[in-house]
Amino acid sequence: MPPSTRPSTRRKRQPVWARYDDDRLLGLRLCDLKLTIPGTSLEPRLDRLRADLDRKGLACFRPHAWLSSEWFSPDGVPGIAAPFYLAHPRLMRLEQKQMLQVEGGSEAECMRILRHEAGHAIDAAYRLHRRKRWRELFGSFTQPYPDSYQPKPGSRRYVQHLPFWYAQAHPAEDFAETFAVWLTPGQSWQQRYATWPTALRKLEYVNELMREIADQPPPVRTRRQVEPLRQCRKTLREHYRDRKLHYADEWPDFFDIDLRRLFSTDPRFAGRPTAASFLRRVRPDLRRIVADWTGTHPYTIDQVLADMIDRCKELRLRLALPESQARSQAMIMVTVQTMHYMHAGHHRLAL
Repeated sequence: MPPSTRPSTRRKRQPVWARYDDDRLLGLRLCDLKLTIPGTSLEPRLDRLRADLDRKGLACFRPHAWLSSEWFSPDGVPGIAAPFYLAHPRLMRLEQKQMLQVEGGSEAECMRILRHEAGHAIDAAYRLHRRKRWRELFGSFTQPYPDSYQPKPGSRRYVQHLPFWYAQAHPAEDFAETFAVWLTPGQSWQQRYATWPTALRKLEYVNELMREIADQPPPVRTRRQVEPLRQCRKTLREHYRDRKLHYADEWPDFFDIDLRRLFSTDPRFAGRPTAASFLRRVRPDLRRIVADWTGTHPYTIDQVLADMIDRCKELRLRLALPESQARSQAMIMVTVQTMHYMHAGHHRLAL
C-alpha cells in the first residue's frame, strides 16, 4: 500500500495535564491548557452547523468559532465562543464533577446551543437588529440586559428552544431562539406554532429575512475573538469558584416549616433513618429530576440540598413517612420552591 494511502496508526498525543488529578489540574490557568478546536468533538458539530446554514441557503454566512471560558457570542462580532471543557474528555469529567452537568456535552444539546449562538452571530453579521420590523417584533436591542428575568411559562409570544423559556430574557435572546427554531432540521415550525400567532409571526419574519439576505455577503466580517482561551489567566480553581458563586447566590433560604412538614422530631420515629441520611441517598435523583423540570442549574439545586441536609442535622429530624412517599414529597417540595423563586424574577442568565 502506498504511504499516502496507508491508514494512520499514530494516536494523537494527549496533553500532560490529562493525567493530572483534580487538585493539580485545578491549579492550571485556562491559557495553559493550550487547546484549539481542530481534532475535538466540537469540530464536526461546527461542520454540522455550517451544513444547516447551507441547507437554508445561507452559504455567505460563516460564523467563526473559538474556545473561551463559556458559551457566548459577543455584540458586534459574528462568531461563537465555546467553553474550553468541550475540547477534551478529561475537562468534561472535571466540569461534571465541579458543576454537576456538562452544558453542551451531548451532540443534541451542543447543536441546540450552537444554533442559538448562530442567531446572535448572524444578527451581528448583518446588523439585523437595526431594522424597523425587527424592533417591532422583538423589541429594542439596546434594552438593558438583565442579570435575571421572570419567565412566563404559559406565554405563546415566544418560541421554546433552550430550556426555561430563554427567549423571554431579552429581545436579542428572543431573536436568537427564533432563528434557532427556524434553522433546526426536521422541525415543522409552521405546524408546531400554528396556534401561537405572535411566535409564528416572528418565525415567518425570520424566514423572509433569511431569504432576503441569503445571497448577500455580510457587511460585518471581523474574525475577532473575544476573551479567547489563550488570554484567560484565571486558574481552573478560580474559574469554578466564580461559577459556583454565580449559581449558589440565586437560591433563597428554606424555612424550617418546609422541612418539618416532611420530617419529624417526634420520639415515635426515633428508630427511623435520619432525614439527613435519607436526603443524601436521594440527592442525585432529586437534583437531576428537579433540574430537568425547572431548568435550574444542577449546582444550584445541589447547594440547596446541602443546606437542607445540614439543617436536618441541626434539627435532628427523622423520616416520619415511608421512604417511597418521602421521596415523592421531597421532589415536590424542592420543585415548588424552585419555581416560586424563579417566578419571583431570579432566574439567572447563563448563555
